Amino acid sequence: MQIELKDLVKTYNSADGLSQVKAVDGVSLTIPSNEIFGIIGKSGAGKSSLVRLISMMEHPDSGQVLYDGERVDNLSEKELIYKRRRIGMIFQNFNLFSSRSAAQNIAYPMEICGVAQNEINQRVDELLEIVELSDRKNARISTLSGGQKQRIAIARALANKPDILFCDEATSALDPQTTTSILNLIRKIQSQMNLTVVMITHQMEVVRDACSRVAVVNEGKVVETGNVNDIFLNPTSPVTKDFISHIGSSQNTSNIGIIRWSMEGGQYELSFPTEQQGAPVLSNVAKKFDVEFNIRAAGVQQLTEGTVGKMIVDFNGFEVKKALEYLNEQGIIVQKVGE
Repeated sequence: MQIELKDLVKTYNSADGLSQVKAVDGVSLTIPSNEIFGIIGKSGAGKSSLVRLISMMEHPDSGQVLYDGERVDNLSEKELIYKRRRIGMIFQNFNLFSSRSAAQNIAYPMEICGVAQNEINQRVDELLEIVELSDRKNARISTLSGGQKQRIAIARALANKPDILFCDEATSALDPQTTTSILNLIRKIQSQMNLTVVMITHQMEVVRDACSRVAVVNEGKVVETGNVNDIFLNPTSPVTKDFISHIGSSQNTSNIGIIRWSMEGGQYELSFPTEQQGAPVLSNVAKKFDVEFNIRAAGVQQLTEGTVGKMIVDFNGFEVKKALEYLNEQGIIVQKVGE
């Protein structure tokens, strides 16, 4: 299901009640069908407010939300209840019933929709198999690990066969290894069920490891959006550059992150697309031009589609400008650090 946002605005009263805060400020965005789309922003950037509008949990002050071309922000309460059944939600703190078993938690959304008991039982078993917890069917929630709780929460979110799955900071409470396993599970589910998945996060690692496209939110506005590979190669907004500069490595051993062995210098950041990562580009630069280079940091980021190589480099000599122009001609994206 494709989601389209048109000029969304949402304003809240400040904590002291003396002023208003525009949490969502004229956002227009298209979230394509059948892929994992990331919405990333720092605390207070407006991403959670935006998602409450997208998921119909709140109404915008102005603007429109459309699902497959059909406007949903102005539906009646009865129509909203029906539409919300086609949406799954996963939260950071799991939101499971501690008094219920794993299976009973998964069954709950179907119970309140009046699904027949034999259908509920069949669907619960099916979902437990998908999240690889069939052996924990009758376990109390208190006996499950954090990762197992999130798997049960994912199964519950899928109970009514939604068209859209929202993941609101779904891995923030998990350790890195468990985070990787949960992201792999979400990717598997998305592929098998042809879901539109919207991941809300403050972690660029989550975007890198799971998403195909991303929107970067800051001060209530979308400051950058695009294909994840393109944004890692050539981020344009200061917010996006800051996220990428602080990214860590994942549990995937092929994804070594950016390792900096010298904290001094580092004038230029070079971004290498997949096809250029094995080429002796800097060696060629030194041969062709009167320049010397010093590599301060380097690494490879494994994305959902391909890889991006990064280097932090100093250049010295009489032909630095020509050298940088040559690099751009070779498909290497050059950015001055700090700009």
